[in-house]
Amino acid sequence: DARLQGDDNLQSMLVGTVMRKIKSRTWKKQRYFKLQDDCMTIWYKSKKAGNAHSTFSVGDVEAVREGHQSEVLLSIADEFPADRCFTLVFRGRRGNLDLVAESAEEAQSWIRGMRKLIENLENMGERERLDQWISDWFKKADKNNDGRMNFKEVRDLLKMMNVDMNEHHAHRLFTMADKSQSGTLEDDEFVLFYKMLTQREDVLRVFQEYSADGQKLSLRDLEDFLREEQLEGGDIQQQAKQLIERHEPSDAAKQLNAMTFDGFLMYLGSAEGSIFNPQQRGIFQDMSQPLCHYFISSSHNTYLMEDQLRGHSSVEGYIRALNRGCRCVEVDCWDGANGEPIVYHGHTFTSKILFKDVVNAVSNYAFKVSEYPVILSIENHCSVEQQRVMAHHLNHILGDKLLKSTLDGKAPIGLPSPEDLKGKILLKAKKIGGLEESFGGMVEDTLTVEVSDEEEVAEIDEDNLHRESLRRRVKKSKQRLSKELSDCVVYCKSVHFNSFKHSRIHSKFYEVASFTESKARKHMREAGAEFVHHNARQLTRVYPSGFRTDSSNFNPQEMWNAGCQIVALNFQTAGEGMDLNDGLFSVNSCCGYVLKPSFMRDPEKRFDPDTPQKRDGYRPLVLTIQVISGQQLPKVNIKEGSIVDPLVRVEIHGVPMDQAKQETRYIENNGFNPVWYDTLRFSVHTPELAMVRFVVEDYDKTSKNDFVGQYTLPMSCMQQGYRHIHLLSKDGTSIPPSSLFVHIRISPLE
Repeated sequence: DARLQGDDNLQSMLVGTVMRKIKSRTWKKQRYFKLQDDCMTIWYKSKKAGNAHSTFSVGDVEAVREGHQSEVLLSIADEFPADRCFTLVFRGRRGNLDLVAESAEEAQSWIRGMRKLIENLENMGERERLDQWISDWFKKADKNNDGRMNFKEVRDLLKMMNVDMNEHHAHRLFTMADKSQSGTLEDDEFVLFYKMLTQREDVLRVFQEYSADGQKLSLRDLEDFLREEQLEGGDIQQQAKQLIERHEPSDAAKQLNAMTFDGFLMYLGSAEGSIFNPQQRGIFQDMSQPLCHYFISSSHNTYLMEDQLRGHSSVEGYIRALNRGCRCVEVDCWDGANGEPIVYHGHTFTSKILFKDVVNAVSNYAFKVSEYPVILSIENHCSVEQQRVMAHHLNHILGDKLLKSTLDGKAPIGLPSPEDLKGKILLKAKKIGGLEESFGGMVEDTLTVEVSDEEEVAEIDEDNLHRESLRRRVKKSKQRLSKELSDCVVYCKSVHFNSFKHSRIHSKFYEVASFTESKARKHMREAGAEFVHHNARQLTRVYPSGFRTDSSNFNPQEMWNAGCQIVALNFQTAGEGMDLNDGLFSVNSCCGYVLKPSFMRDPEKRFDPDTPQKRDGYRPLVLTIQVISGQQLPKVNIKEGSIVDPLVRVEIHGVPMDQAKQETRYIENNGFNPVWYDTLRFSVHTPELAMVRFVVEDYDKTSKNDFVGQYTLPMSCMQQGYRHIHLLSKDGTSIPPSSLFVHIRISPLE
């Protein structure tokens, strides 16, 4: 690859290097690491394990962190200097790889080289990426490494690729692709075979319907398609020209201002052809409204990497959440040894980390992916002395990033906006007195102020299963607060919730109440409209029940329906809850703030999620989805020779009236290019709140279906017409080239 030639870092990676792989203070073993010639795979083996080796793909690595940036490397900092240490961070939930090179130069060589390779991969076009994917499979299947494949090898490869193909048909294609008539397919012949195999009849149909001569789409043909099918607005001719410029591979066609079938396929597989409207990828919402007018991406037990009984606590939890655009993280603080507060899940076997390490990680990563404010939700179980230490760390480590006073220095009348608070970190915790007093110079240095420890009181009902902790908690529902820590709290004062009526009369805009999921549901059942109204003027945090010891998640949608802003989920746990969270916050540049619909921000509008048809501006819609086909679905079953029987389920998550799911039939033995042409229809009464989740499953008549892939997005971001949906894994990471091809129509409900 020309781009990689002559790069010294890569040259030395190709030669290979001995480095130490570190798992703990005591587990440090030498391994030989080498970049394979394909510049896509890292190969490593232990010095004495004979010929056993492991590999991982460069595409699996999300980032390279220099120096002592992980617990493990921090724990050996006295032994190995930072300039020899680095961490490879993998996508999804795979553990990191902590490495120590023999010298600072070798470490730099790997750090720079890996970054270059990652950047290279990210800059690949759709077509290169597909070719890369094909040639990766080719290498996997070419068992004897002779760069050619006979028919048997091809047949085995098809099984690996999730295709169960009629032998006769496969053989016919094999012979057609074998241009050299050697009885084997060489590299480019295999690519040709693959292209024939993946001939998209479904797209060809559409192409021929709009092509005047069946050979190409003229500019006029393409405009008709964009106007009639894709329902694009604006200057259609301009758009058509741009699409040809961007996606048409043939220069001859470009000269004619036309698009060939190949170009049409490239367009439909691109961002413009995807189901997600590219205009809503960037920041397109008004960011100057009060904080309580936004849904805020929020994490629960952020320090945990696994479950909350025995899980591993780690600053990595904070780094990962912040890098996913999370804007509210939870810090559970307890008294630690040597006067240093620690963070862990109290009264359990989870490991412990230092409060100051958490603050450091937040300081370093808070604004890497979003410049909008981060809220530290503090659960404070510390003595006054250690609260002073906490305040010292916050001030000392965060410096100007920590918001210490109201923005204009005057007594405020409402919450500031995300725009006003860019680059700021806010503390959500208990406070002595209110914001007003701090302007009248009224607060005396009262350490004996006793505050109800709301989070713990709220959990009493959940924790009946721990009788002794129940007694301990009732005794300890009063707590002394340090003035230094109290002074760090400005716009987010944690308070105990009384009732909506009480809040309407007495509560201040800067007060934040927290509810367990069960309490929040109870309020929604009893007073949904009141809840929405309450959330139009102040922040509410909802967190998972204490019963969820496996750190599972509730469905955040029902909390968003009531306008709750800080809906805290276990980011470390994959599944429907996180899919919905990722889907909602994929808009607006993944900045972690999404503006609520106008009828939830205006206190005059009495929106009740249970009776959506009663609101002003009620305009229900019909969503029609034709699920046409699937492409290269990943294998779920590692069982030899098993092929998926895929079905697609479409789920609508929204107000109770809109909750619905429907599925297509399943297709036997084809994960490669299944075709359904099944149409699903939904009535949606509050489209502004609706999320649409596409799930692909492997049908199993005897047991639960296996998950294959999913994609979730807000209904308001859907593009109409013929669209591809690029599927995500259970972890929310992409699995190219797996996709679904669908046709979408949204029309008024008559």
